[in-house]
Amino acid sequence: MITKIYKTGKRLSAGVFSLLLLSISPFLLVSCEDFLDTDNLTKKDTSNFPVNEKDAIQMVNGIYAVMNRNLADPEEDPFFVFDIASDDRLGGGSQSNIGAQGVDRLMNAYLDWMKPLWKQRYAGINRANNALETIDKVTEWSSPAKKDQLLCEIYFLRAFYYFNLAQVFNGVPLVLSTEPKNLPKSTPDEVYAQIASDLKTSIEKGPSTKYPDFGIGRVSKWAAEGMMARVWLFYTGFYGKSELPLADGGSISKSQVASWLEDCIQNSGYGLVSDQRNLWPYTNPYTAKDYPYALENGLNWETDENKESMFAVKMSNVPGWSAESQLRHNRIVEFYNPRKTTEAAFPFSVQGYSNGPVCWKLWTDWAEDPDYAGDYRRVGSICKRADEIPNYKGDAAKEVENTDLLAKKYLGCEAYNEDHSGRYLSYGYYYGSENNRQTGLTQSLVWLRFADVLLMHSELTDGKVVYNGKSGLNAVRQRAGLPDVTYSLQALKKERRYELCFEALRWNDLRRWGDVAEKVKNQVGNPILNQGIPGEYAFTNDFMQRYRDTEGGFFKIPEDQVTLSEGVLEQNPGWGDGTNWVKGDLPYKFK
Repeated sequence: MITKIYKTGKRLSAGVFSLLLLSISPFLLVSCEDFLDTDNLTKKDTSNFPVNEKDAIQMVNGIYAVMNRNLADPEEDPFFVFDIASDDRLGGGSQSNIGAQGVDRLMNAYLDWMKPLWKQRYAGINRANNALETIDKVTEWSSPAKKDQLLCEIYFLRAFYYFNLAQVFNGVPLVLSTEPKNLPKSTPDEVYAQIASDLKTSIEKGPSTKYPDFGIGRVSKWAAEGMMARVWLFYTGFYGKSELPLADGGSISKSQVASWLEDCIQNSGYGLVSDQRNLWPYTNPYTAKDYPYALENGLNWETDENKESMFAVKMSNVPGWSAESQLRHNRIVEFYNPRKTTEAAFPFSVQGYSNGPVCWKLWTDWAEDPDYAGDYRRVGSICKRADEIPNYKGDAAKEVENTDLLAKKYLGCEAYNEDHSGRYLSYGYYYGSENNRQTGLTQSLVWLRFADVLLMHSELTDGKVVYNGKSGLNAVRQRAGLPDVTYSLQALKKERRYELCFEALRWNDLRRWGDVAEKVKNQVGNPILNQGIPGEYAFTNDFMQRYRDTEGGFFKIPEDQVTLSEGVLEQNPGWGDGTNWVKGDLPYKFK
């Protein structure tokens, strides 16, 4: 997907949809305002927009834009929520970072907790509904395939936003038109049936154009095929079903999903990059030349636009912190970076908030597993501070739940300037972004990549050969320099944990496999430092009781939405009195 496009080496705005139209989300009034770098469309409305193909493209770009808007509140972005909730990260930060700590413990962190997530995802749904209602006003197209491509994107994005909402909240109001309505929650079956129907339409509408010819960063039928598999696996696993329903009747079978994945694997033009580490920005040439690990291993960044990234939130190089530009950099990276950094933390010396410290159990499980002896991805994915940046002292006055382990995939990286007399505050400066520790963080946020498609195919087919003479499982292992293994669900689970760690997939994998009760123990007892005092990670609450109370780890619907509905929208179970997480609730000793 894309909200920006490349031009002369820099990301520039492609323009986004702007209408003086109030949308319902489904009870909160949300403005569809956005910003344009070209034509001023602030006087456009549904009577005169869209009228041509350019308008239609702008309209669809506006549907993408809400993902960037959610990044303004990273603690309530679905990616951050799913990532922190897993057993392989802790909340961390300081005592005041109650958002991450609340997610980690299934507790309510703020008044109207998750409101930005709810508001922006429904804003995107409304924009998709409006696009479906108005796209036929455009009567002249450069080709029939262009309209089909845009319809593919619209249906995909509406499905994706509903999938985010359903995984966070369970049943949610199903809004399928721009007509304001006060709606109750639909059942999970109804919501997933609509998600499946939208993805099926996206697959059917999308042209079979190979990557990258359909447009760098844009949704394709291949992304829809991959996302359908993720939806199918979660729905059937978590809810104990054998098939995925469709809104108009019928259902989608396991074999149908597998065939779509085979189409994607064989015909999309996507593939695995040569070395998984080359997906992550610490291998960019401006940082790597001074980062011994990258230099010694001959790593070479494939950039954010690579053949493995199938669906990602794109950033831009728009400077400053205006209402427009603050949505165009990756604040999740900012929240994951260490605190009070100095040159001693290079290359991860972009200053942040130290959220999401990595659990020791992941580090040790990986090292001790004979099936993963010599796996370069362990050190490629995790920075052990004592080994890689031993002179970095951290911020002992504030850091909590510090495990000494950082997740490299989404850490901001600095780069030295040309004469080595100083550092740019982000490597992104060399690619056209600001020299700023926040607005310079322009790394894409990847929601779907080809390795995941291969692993999902193995899970659906019990390890059928599909890619370069290997099963998806063994193709991914081969890329990591590991020998083939016989397929089993246990082998698949381990590979997903290691290959896809810190990519917002682990939490929902555990939920669909029914493994939460077992794996949440990976967090308890982790050695940590709290404001410099050694301790062990502990839950204040009975986590599994919270998991059961919330009927499987679903979060609280924003309270103002329940109030505005005047009783039509019911609050999720498990979120009554005593579920608020406040500063100071951490069960540790402090200075």
